[in-house]
Amino acid sequence: MQKDFPLSLGSLISEMNEADFALKDLYSAYTSTRDINAIIRSISKTNETLEKAVIASRNVLERLYNNGAFPENDKPTPPDMSISGKARVMYDGWLHIKLNALLPHCRYQTPKYLTDTIVRLVDGLSRERGGLPYYNNAMLIIDEHCDIKNRSVYDQDNKGWKAVLNAMKGNLFPDDDQFSLGIALLSSMDVIPSCSIYVMDISDAGNFFDMRLNGSLDH
Repeated sequence: MQKDFPLSLGSLISEMNEADFALKDLYSAYTSTRDINAIIRSISKTNETLEKAVIASRNVLERLYNNGAFPENDKPTPPDMSISGKARVMYDGWLHIKLNALLPHCRYQTPKYLTDTIVRLVDGLSRERGGLPYYNNAMLIIDEHCDIKNRSVYDQDNKGWKAVLNAMKGNLFPDDDQFSLGIALLSSMDVIPSCSIYVMDISDAGNFFDMRLNGSLDH
């Protein structure tokens, strides 16, 4: 193992231990109480610790990949971005991110895992292209593709769309105030669940909705 083996591995183990404790507390709550609120709090805490552990694990693994800490004959395949999603700049200058999942529930907090995923997709595309478009007056459109059976969160106000803003503001547009950013939350019927995220200049919003209406939008 190389000398610069990431010290953050200790932090990762600590995060995993916290997740393990939270899971044990959840099991204890499940087996010892019928108080639904106690169980909800326990699940919420478990989700929080699991998200932290997964993000820590991603960061450590990325450093290990970059440090070349694997034998040459057992070098792992680089992570396939399509596992979590993909990002591109469309021909008309719009940023498009497609996630292979629907937006998670955000009842208690902004989903950190979603923010982390989008940051990685955007950063990877920026490195690939040598930069990304910047929109001083932007339109953010989130279009979930699902049907009645496979949708996971019914109400728009319960979906973790604010995680998308947190991952993008300052890099693609100045801020998420009402004069810098317009927001549209849409849904399209589809048997395969996914989530398309578009960022464009607000002057292009009309073209977007025309294309979506006539079925010529590539999602």
